[in-house]
Amino acid sequence: MQRNNRYTYGSRIRFSEVDHTNRITLPGIINYFQDCSTFHSEELGVGVAYCKERKRAWVLSAWQAEVERYPSMGEKVEISTWATKFDGLYGLRNFCMEDEEGRKVAYANSVWVYVDMEKGRPARPDQHEVELYGTGEPLKMEYAPRKIALPEEMLPCREYPVRRYHIDTNEHVNNCQYVRMAMEELEGTEEIRGLRVEYKKSAVYGDVIYPKAAFEEDRAVICLCDQDGGIYAAVELK
Repeated sequence: MQRNNRYTYGSRIRFSEVDHTNRITLPGIINYFQDCSTFHSEELGVGVAYCKERKRAWVLSAWQAEVERYPSMGEKVEISTWATKFDGLYGLRNFCMEDEEGRKVAYANSVWVYVDMEKGRPARPDQHEVELYGTGEPLKMEYAPRKIALPEEMLPCREYPVRRYHIDTNEHVNNCQYVRMAMEELEGTEEIRGLRVEYKKSAVYGDVIYPKAAFEEDRAVICLCDQDGGIYAAVELK
């Protein structure tokens, strides 16, 4: 349901979304946010089929997500999203997950680029699309830069062949799959409270992803690369 340029839907944490702690995972939260933005576009009539017909797509450039707590299996939650700014080729969008008491359990900022999929380059969205989304007030949060500062030394990790289940409707690796791959490199059991992802280029079916990682006092940085070292996505976990 959209109200005042804000799209909201309710859900309940499913058994398939929790881990051994009986709480939703970080990728589970990211998927809720990702689904919410998709539902928003579908509600406005500018969703997957509309973009595919016009050979256009909003491609995610960066995530910043913060987690206050991880809801447990069976908890009812409400997920919301709204655009906060359109600037040329870019669109900014906030997300929020709230519990039954209306308390924020997780929230995020995201940066998107409108892309001409046929030409493989950014394009300006049509004015009527921008007007359909409208904009709302940005969340009060500490906004991090879009670009992630990379450590000077990073160690190689095991590679990941891109499987068919990694691929989304744009024939690219889904945004959340990079987060899943990065989390595989974590050795500790500490909860992740902050996530940043900088997407640089798209991996497709048949590619092999070569991660490299660095672990600092307050963060882990995992770069998911091609065989020549080019970065598909840089992931920072705190």
